Amino acid sequence: MKKEKYPLAELVQIKQKRLEEAEKILKEKRQALAREEEKLAKVQEERNKVKGHQEAKLEQLRAEMDSGAPSPKIQQMKQYLKLVMENLKQQDAKLKEQQKQVDAAIKQVEAARQDFVKKQHDVEKLSIHHKEWSKEVDAEILRKENIEEDELGSVQHARLKKKKHKET
Repeated sequence: MKKEKYPLAELVQIKQKRLEEAEKILKEKRQALAREEEKLAKVQEERNKVKGHQEAKLEQLRAEMDSGAPSPKIQQMKQYLKLVMENLKQQDAKLKEQQKQVDAAIKQVEAARQDFVKKQHDVEKLSIHHKEWSKEVDAEILRKENIEEDELGSVQHARLKKKKHKET
């Protein structure tokens, strides 16, 4: 007897394609996260440069004040230090904004990962179902073959019995 076609074969193909799409999306989200983390590192580096510059200028101002520098020069240094502080605030704002982008990318990666796991689970369930279905079909085929063999054996036995009965 020939084996039946798995009735959920099309569904398996659909679920497999969805799993592949989810895997592709997860990969893209991970790449996007890596790019956002790189941007964050650059923004942190820029902020640290400005912070270092601010600390250096503050140290320079303190040294000038301790040495008794003229008041106009100290005022000029204080003005410049205010500009540096503003720049530092801007860098801090950029850093916070980029951190929000990284956090959003992390959430997207996690959502994509969960979707991938769910779709992977669906494919696995169908695979298990297919194996069980195959076993049931094989058992049914074997049962039908046994019935046919029994029927053929009965027919042959009846013929032989009839033939022997005619001979006697």
